[in-house]
Amino acid sequence: MESLLVSYVHVIHEWAWAGTPNEGAAWLRLQRLADTWHRILLVPVTGGVIVGMMHGLLEILDQIKHSISSEGEGFDLLAGVFPTLKAIQAAVTLGTGCSLGPEGPSVDIGKSCANGCSVMMENNRERKIALVAAGAAAGIASGFNAAVAGCFFAIETVLRPLRAENSPPFTTAMIILASVVSSTVSNVVLGEKQAFTVPKYDLKSAAELPLYLILGMLCGVVSVVFTRLVTWFDKAFEFIKIKFGVPAVVCPALGGLGAGIIALKYPGILYWGFTNVNEILKTGKSASAPGIWLLAQLAAAKVVATALCKGSGLVGGLYAPSLMIGAAVGAVFGGVAAELVNSAIPGSAAVAQPQAYALVGMAATLASVCSVPLTSVLLLFELTKDYMILLPLMGAVGLAIWVPSVTFQSRETEASDTRNSTRGYSTVLPIDDQNKASWRPTDGHELELSFVGNGENPEAIDDDIILDDLKVSQAMSKSYVKVPVTLTLKDAIKSMYDNQQYCVLVVDTEDFLEGILTYGDIKRFLSAKGGNASENDSSLQELNTCLVSSICTRGISYRGQECGLLTCYPDTDLATAKKLMEAKGIKQLPVVKRGGDFQRKRKRRIVAILYYDSLWSRLREEINHRKLVYQQREEGKLEEMTANGH
Repeated sequence: MESLLVSYVHVIHEWAWAGTPNEGAAWLRLQRLADTWHRILLVPVTGGVIVGMMHGLLEILDQIKHSISSEGEGFDLLAGVFPTLKAIQAAVTLGTGCSLGPEGPSVDIGKSCANGCSVMMENNRERKIALVAAGAAAGIASGFNAAVAGCFFAIETVLRPLRAENSPPFTTAMIILASVVSSTVSNVVLGEKQAFTVPKYDLKSAAELPLYLILGMLCGVVSVVFTRLVTWFDKAFEFIKIKFGVPAVVCPALGGLGAGIIALKYPGILYWGFTNVNEILKTGKSASAPGIWLLAQLAAAKVVATALCKGSGLVGGLYAPSLMIGAAVGAVFGGVAAELVNSAIPGSAAVAQPQAYALVGMAATLASVCSVPLTSVLLLFELTKDYMILLPLMGAVGLAIWVPSVTFQSRETEASDTRNSTRGYSTVLPIDDQNKASWRPTDGHELELSFVGNGENPEAIDDDIILDDLKVSQAMSKSYVKVPVTLTLKDAIKSMYDNQQYCVLVVDTEDFLEGILTYGDIKRFLSAKGGNASENDSSLQELNTCLVSSICTRGISYRGQECGLLTCYPDTDLATAKKLMEAKGIKQLPVVKRGGDFQRKRKRRIVAILYYDSLWSRLREEINHRKLVYQQREEGKLEEMTANGH
């Protein structure tokens, strides 16, 4: 899959940039801007327009898919269309030079193909995990011709998040075989040439190790800035779409335009395979290679351009950009360190060439941005085949991972300290704090719920396995109360009491979900007024005049910023719904209908409500049903054995 994607990218790239030598950015940098500006601007914009149009097509197909799946179960032919269209989008994005990489899409495509294969097989969670992990391993193994790194990538990105490190041996076997086959096919199709030319690594002395540790921390800081910038651009484009009514299909074109504008000054940010990385690795050894000062500017420009492209909706990964950014940061650091040491100790050769630091910087930045430390270490080791690099590499990668983990942990601590004082989506019913959940950035584009348990309770793991197979539609309740935004708080409380509900769903004049009102919201409101409803006349007056729209919860607070109201769909699996509720400490989750036109993207039609207690009741029913089926099967086997014996 990676080989096909790269082949398509090369075809589009040769057509879009016809007449440009293989040196790409280095050649563009030497040309007169008056001769090249129109191509540098128009080619990425054209790619963004095509990707945006395909976004619209995918949205239409997604609505068709869910309308078909809601009518009945069966093999979904449309499921195979999505990875194909995603591959085309990625090929167009990269072929037109937008600042992203192919490894992320190839991994996603591999996972999608694996999911598709699992649909045709027995519905077995372990087999599905094995297939998805194998697809992920194949994507990285073929992309970098590094089979061992591909295996560890599957462990870090698939098995560990799914708490499936103790999977059966066939899972490991499938991962290894997928990596080997994918790497072999890539060698046959694309040749045995490595992704980029690796210079000979040189470690002057053990005294140089502290410099590599400092480089690791610097790469960690760069990754934090990079990740937050990706998130900022993502929110900026969401704001533009909501505030100015800009269609989502237009945003990729804006991203391509932004990348083109930056490329007018720094053409090195354009995707040109790993040609730009090769140029950085030749720093000081080639006339066309950029100097240290230009590399510093290029690293900053690449961070901004990649975040812009990713936030706009262009399709691509962060692996290749992370490698280039890390190479630039490492080369700059190595060059500056050499100058400082030489100025302090004239004639000293105690610091290696910038290329050595560029190699380590690549792995450290990749590990920090994509949270794949083992993959990064093994990837660079496979490429260099030099044991000398392991010690500085592991130290730099370890500190590069440590910096963002400390940064995000401190922000989470601050958020948790103020959680009780801020109005969130809560309930009067507490839940046990036996398991905790946290939010973390995935590849910078969107937020992913990462469930953190103790990992030692096999019953809890079994529960999650069962919940993975159950849908919200199997546990949701259509017994809920809707109230208009204009209703008074007193009437809302009466409605909750009369209908024996712990909450009411607040809707607008068009019957779209506006928010949710719980007893927790009411208690906080009364506490803020400094009195009790039964003892204070002013509080009674507030109940008679205050509207539910002024105190209902309309969203959640994440890292100091307001996000949308937590909801789920009827086809969401119960494991995901459970994690959402436990993450924010809530006992109910509105179930909304999929689809809707773009102008009402933020408006959701209520279908039902999912209660935390109902989820566990449905789980117990499923467990009892499976026990009964198992018991009947065993009894049948016993009767058959008895009959055969007689």
